[in-house]
Amino acid sequence: MRRVFKLNSQTTTLNNGLKMPLLGYGVFRVENGAALAEAVKTAIKKGYRSIDTAQIYGNEESVGQGIREAISEGLVTRKELFITSKVWNAGLNYEAALAAYDDSLTKMGLDYLDLYLIHWPGQDQYLEAYKTLETIYKEGRVRSIGVSNFQVHHLENLLKETEIIPVINQIEFHPRLVQQEVRDYCAKNDIHVEAWSPLMNGELLKDETLQSIASSHSKSVAQIVLKWDIQHQVVTIPKSMTESRIEENINIFDFELTSEEMAQIDALNENLRCGPDPDVFNF
Repeated sequence: MRRVFKLNSQTTTLNNGLKMPLLGYGVFRVENGAALAEAVKTAIKKGYRSIDTAQIYGNEESVGQGIREAISEGLVTRKELFITSKVWNAGLNYEAALAAYDDSLTKMGLDYLDLYLIHWPGQDQYLEAYKTLETIYKEGRVRSIGVSNFQVHHLENLLKETEIIPVINQIEFHPRLVQQEVRDYCAKNDIHVEAWSPLMNGELLKDETLQSIASSHSKSVAQIVLKWDIQHQVVTIPKSMTESRIEENINIFDFELTSEEMAQIDALNENLRCGPDPDVFNF
């Protein structure tokens, strides 16, 4: 049975009992370098406790640097953070996935990750790779495991052939792509949904409906969309390299959208992707 969601909470409880922040800091398409390390540290200063990266982003070193600097400066302890990375699809077999996890730990300078995901389902190798994740989890080397960009048929196959239910399915989710079928399946199976590209690469910021709702709450459009995510029980990981926006994005726990406003935003759905379709995007 799906756990009760507390609207005013800033964390949610995953199916293995682990608590995860509802809002985190994403670093997709951010170059490795000092600027990113500083941005990660800034995010932590502003209150972020969840940081999301991936093997294919090529920036795990800088993410790790920012985390380690924040810890060394006394801003946070490692136990207070929730760090996610993802294994890429090239060579997704048991040994390659195991080596990828070790490589991510080395690059980030960490002893463990809080969440490790299969980045895309690809064609037919994700079962073997997920069994690697199960091994890492059983050995206590990672605190939770999950998937990303999995459609219902991928999840059905995964649950049939493996032992551990993913805690997360990270998918493209925003007001123009609500993925209701996937979300319903995840809810039924106690898999949390996490949104990537929650702001649709900034394309939503000029939407008149969202601007009107934002004005009524004296909030930005970005804050409205991120709050909509959370009120849909969807974990969200916006990206920004601008300090003011990093701070703005996390300040969404002091208001609520009405049911009418939620319905207005829901109605913006066009089943429109800004990223690849998992069913045709093979690696």
